[in-house]
Amino acid sequence: MYLILGVVIILVCCSIFVNGWTDAPNAIATVVSTRVLSPRAAIILGAVFNLLGVLLMGSAVATTTANIVMIGTGKEALVTLAAAQLSIIIWAVSAWRYGIPTSESHALIAGLMGAGISLNGLEAFNWEAFEKVLIGLAISSVVGFGAGFLATKLVEFLFKNVRRRTANKFFSRGQILSAAMMAFSHGAQDGQKFMGVLCLALVVGGVYKLNPSGNIDIPIWVMLLSSILMASGTSIGGFRIIKTMGMDMVRLQKYQGFAAELVASGSMIAATVFGIPLSTTNTKGTAMMGAGASKGLNKVNWDVAKEMIIAWILTFPACTVLGYVFATIFRMIFT
Repeated sequence: MYLILGVVIILVCCSIFVNGWTDAPNAIATVVSTRVLSPRAAIILGAVFNLLGVLLMGSAVATTTANIVMIGTGKEALVTLAAAQLSIIIWAVSAWRYGIPTSESHALIAGLMGAGISLNGLEAFNWEAFEKVLIGLAISSVVGFGAGFLATKLVEFLFKNVRRRTANKFFSRGQILSAAMMAFSHGAQDGQKFMGVLCLALVVGGVYKLNPSGNIDIPIWVMLLSSILMASGTSIGGFRIIKTMGMDMVRLQKYQGFAAELVASGSMIAATVFGIPLSTTNTKGTAMMGAGASKGLNKVNWDVAKEMIIAWILTFPACTVLGYVFATIFRMIFT
């Protein structure tokens, strides 16, 4: 039992590391593409503020994620949870291989759903928690694009009489702040999701118990471990993702990058406070598309954007199926 729990914890830790490696670069893609920071400096900035985001933003999103599925306790449940984590790692690394940004948030939730359903059927599914996921999907997709477009137009209006050199200096400094906010909000969102899963593993393995309200309390050591793993993954770098997001999909000017980051980070921090899981990739990606489209739809490379959107759409069904299949096979082998 404890051996399986150890394997599950290792797989969850690998998922956190992979998230920092493949997903966190989305948060800093804009500040690199506008040449405000070098890739190395941006990755260091991202790693530091990812860590702070995990530590300082509570655990509302972690609780929501941990309660997405009810898989019970014991050996079968642990094997099921291991299958969910393996599906996330395979999906994320496969997409990274081709430089396609994917949502590890949606991969995580879908993998948990598929694995949980394979064990307990649709009864394992917590529809109330999933409603928050759907709200987050709407915010990250539709609201992200519209807000990115409008915020960029507003910035253009406010600075129309400011000299270009002065404006560029302002937005260069502003982008460092907005990129830090973006990395902070990524840590607050994605760090919390994986903290929730790590605690779920400890509850399933019988190490921790649910609190009187039926939810999971997140201990400080889990927060620290998650933040360090995610920061380590980010520090390795995700240059392929940065290139796809910040150079191939759309090339933004400094003020556009500032507007996109401000909108995306603001949306994510607000969602974190209300315990709504939000995808960093979707939110930042659509905000960047909106900012680019403010100068004309032809400013966005829609072929690259289409590849990203297809990957986002496929994440839910693909990871649900992977989680279901792996969980079924693992239970046949190990239980």
